[in-house]
Amino acid sequence: MSIRHGLLALLEQGPRYGSQLRTEFESRTGSTWPLNVGQVYTTLGRLERDGLVTQNGEDGAGHALYAITHAGRTELRSWFEQPVDRTSPARDELAIKLAMAVGAPGVDIREVIQSQRRHTVKAMQDYTRLKAQALAALEGGGSHERDDVAWLLVLEQLIFQTEAEARWLDHCEARLIRLSATVTVTPDPPATASGSGSASVPEPGLGAGVRRGRGAGTGGVGAGAGSGGAPRDGAAGRTR
Repeated sequence: MSIRHGLLALLEQGPRYGSQLRTEFESRTGSTWPLNVGQVYTTLGRLERDGLVTQNGEDGAGHALYAITHAGRTELRSWFEQPVDRTSPARDELAIKLAMAVGAPGVDIREVIQSQRRHTVKAMQDYTRLKAQALAALEGGGSHERDDVAWLLVLEQLIFQTEAEARWLDHCEARLIRLSATVTVTPDPPATASGSGSASVPEPGLGAGVRRGRGAGTGGVGAGAGSGGAPRDGAAGRTR
């Protein structure tokens, strides 16, 4: 998430002060990615250092106002025009958790998957409920604000993301079942004082038939969609 560019987009509409930017950012995104004032002012300081914003006096209450510069507008246009780079994906906690659970002693990876699936399905249901409320407000003429349309788009992205995650979890479970039934490979010898060893050790968490070793492919768990969290009514999800 680019807080930097989000603040520039809000400042393009006119000078703002820090807490005002935070409120407008959270309103536009339905508080899905909440900010604190310190984070906003830290980002504004960096934008000012880079010549993308400048302080523009104070309002009647004494709040320091920030305004976007010409360089800031150029940076913002470039951000809007360029696609989001996916060649270096952000670290995904769920993918890392499942990768670490494979072979972890005492960890039932299928239970990890099932627990996450329950959470993901609940999040999907909550997002879908909030979407229905947002659509009812828009289509019923009760709201035509730009922020409400933006929030609807964010909600739909979260729904697609959780749907993809649920499918990926189903795939992971099916993959592990197939592996536990069919895959047997020779493990690397355990390290010993003499450097020798030949024991064949089952890989914990996969099932009795699965072992890891050199010279054979095991077709591991595939990395997929980012993890989704359940929305918080009033914080991550607002109702209209």
